[in-house]
Amino acid sequence: MKTKEYTNGEITILWKPEKCVHSGICVKTLPKVYHPQERPWIKIENATSEELIHQIALCPSGALSIKR
Repeated sequence: MKTKEYTNGEITILWKPEKCVHSGICVKTLPKVYHPQERPWIKIENATSEELIHQIALCPSGALSIKR
């Protein structure tokens, strides 16, 4: 399964596109980070690691996860 990584030097967001159900929770929770129409679509620098960890815990499909 393909995985994309986005890092801020403290944490790394792992995104598995095939698992994504496009619920939109990521965009609704942190709109300054997630921009589905842009590439790269995750602007990890626009939130704190704490905000990102909290938001990713809400991902219903598990497409988004954290690696420390």
